[in-house]
Amino acid sequence: MVRPRLNWAAEPWSDSEELECAMVIPETETCATFAFRAPSGAWFDYQPGQFLTLDLPVPGGRVQRTYTISSSPSRPLSISVTVKAQPGSIGGRWMLDKLKPGMRIKAYGPAGQFTSLRHRSPKYLFISAGSGITPMMSMTTWAWDSGEMPDIVFVHAARSPAEIIFRRRLEQFARRVPGLQLRFTVKEEDPFSVWTGYRGRLSQIMLGLMAPDYLEREVFCCGPEPFMQAVREMLVSLGYDMDRYHEESFAAPALEELPVDIPEPAAVSELCFAASGVKVACDGTETVLAVARRAGLNIPSGCNFGLCGTCKVQKIEGEVAMVHNGGISDEEIAAGTILACCARPQGRVTLDL
Repeated sequence: MVRPRLNWAAEPWSDSEELECAMVIPETETCATFAFRAPSGAWFDYQPGQFLTLDLPVPGGRVQRTYTISSSPSRPLSISVTVKAQPGSIGGRWMLDKLKPGMRIKAYGPAGQFTSLRHRSPKYLFISAGSGITPMMSMTTWAWDSGEMPDIVFVHAARSPAEIIFRRRLEQFARRVPGLQLRFTVKEEDPFSVWTGYRGRLSQIMLGLMAPDYLEREVFCCGPEPFMQAVREMLVSLGYDMDRYHEESFAAPALEELPVDIPEPAAVSELCFAASGVKVACDGTETVLAVARRAGLNIPSGCNFGLCGTCKVQKIEGEVAMVHNGGISDEEIAAGTILACCARPQGRVTLDL
């Protein structure tokens, strides 16, 4: 038996080690938080607002699903994701039904650029809907734990008061920190209860009442794509500086938003996997991820359109055509890293895989 490390400051967790489910915490009737620990006792180092990709053993084969971390790195002994049941969900449904304390799963990350630490500001406006509240909870907990008085207007939209995830925890924070202002709006009230907050779809008038100084605040937004589109349009019409607007989305971008200067595929290409000794012929239209799967090799992936960064692999030689959506930095590209889900070989390409 390996004795857990007592000094958690020794080494941070890396995704070479599985995560062990420590607790399952009900949040609402359809939502729960899963807290994980590192079996070795390692601590967790990440930025509030980032995400993990979990490898889930669902019936019919393993799937990778990406979830925003709802805990804060200021509490580094565990790491949590909060999952809400969605219609047609496979990974999330399996977690809610099957994942129990003591079970271990593979995870990749943390990753992501959506964090207040990258955009320092004296004032923040967090806008979320549904399970989009999770990165806001992480960033708010970080601000609470920092020991400095935050200035955050926290706007959240939910179907009903009972479906406001983290409501009690946020209210506990707000009772002790006057710089955290909670503004909830719901579509419908719960039966046999009293709701004195806002009601209805978030609007320009409502936003002006919730945060009169919104023009002075750095805005972070997360929620369903139609909700975020409405928020973007609202802020633009109000004259907000959209360079100070940041959002998190795991939905594929609309086709018209994709760049049009995609290189023509090479007529003949070959993908070489150096560590596996496998060589596969391809015509340059397939992605590295598709070719690897055809060859029977597993590259973990999440979003499959170049956003989450789960499928990063190291290129040793050759050229690829890659159009991504922010899941990789310019520095990583310069160092030869590619995203397998959106990189297409242009001639002979060798990977460290």
